[in-house]
Amino acid sequence: MPDVPRKLILAAPRGYCAGVDRAVVTVEKALEAYGAPVYVRKQIVHNRHVVEDLETRGAIFVEDLDEVPEGALVVFSAHGVSPEVTSEARRRGLRTIDATCPLVTKVHHEARRFATEDTQIVLIGHAGHEEVEGTTGEAPDHITLVQRPEDVADLELDPDRPVSWLSQTTLSVDETAETLERLRALRPDLMNPPSDDICYATSNRQYAIKQIAAHCDLVIVVGSRNSSNTARLVDVALEAGAGASHRVDDATEIDDSWLDGVATIGVTSGASVPEQLVKEVLALLESRGWPPAVEESLIGESLTFALPPQLRPRRSRSARTGA
Repeated sequence: MPDVPRKLILAAPRGYCAGVDRAVVTVEKALEAYGAPVYVRKQIVHNRHVVEDLETRGAIFVEDLDEVPEGALVVFSAHGVSPEVTSEARRRGLRTIDATCPLVTKVHHEARRFATEDTQIVLIGHAGHEEVEGTTGEAPDHITLVQRPEDVADLELDPDRPVSWLSQTTLSVDETAETLERLRALRPDLMNPPSDDICYATSNRQYAIKQIAAHCDLVIVVGSRNSSNTARLVDVALEAGAGASHRVDDATEIDDSWLDGVATIGVTSGASVPEQLVKEVLALLESRGWPPAVEESLIGESLTFALPPQLRPRRSRSARTGA
């Protein structure tokens, strides 16, 4: 397309969120403090490159706790675990560090509170996702999972008991809103959690890609296949008007055929993606003739989370007492 000026747009915010950063640093600090190996239940975050990098440093990722030797140190991933997993770790004498994202922990607290009040809980999320499994484990007798807006019609709720909703933190903002609209039509008395469960980073990244997608012939979303928030960014880009949208783990997965007839490309990344992977995608596109990227920023992010207690710097006695 020699007569059409090319443009490369970089969405912001993108990439690492506070919960992911905390989880990855937790494993790094655990390796520094306790030495290898450090076992991690499930992927610490849903990104292949992050997992592979931590493996080279001495982290061992396992699917189940029975793969962890008795007495060993195990880190729980950012997606959270059910009380059953915590109890199993205690029974087997495992040392544990909980890297669950505080925003996921908030959803767990809400599930327990609603259950204590004997409230029916409709959990909006994806079956089999680790976060959904962990949340469901907090109140299994009270939670019913709804995956899509269409599933609301099949819900069987007790009309004589109160009902509330919770959600997985990495869902599509728009699809969740549609599900809630149908839930409220079914049960006008539907109770809300104290605050929206979809995390700030998920929402911000979706709004940021919406801002540029309609002007893009192609949107490239960097992130791993099993990352829920990454998959949602692909969907959101297409719904917002992008000519095409593709997910890639890294620059090597870009298909040159995607670039045929394309003038404007938008690039973003999921909340568990290191910025270096985005830089490599931009470098490849520039090598194919696109100009340096122009960043379009929607909102700044400054939220940080403290590390788990076991990894926080210890204050001296004099600092604690003010002596």
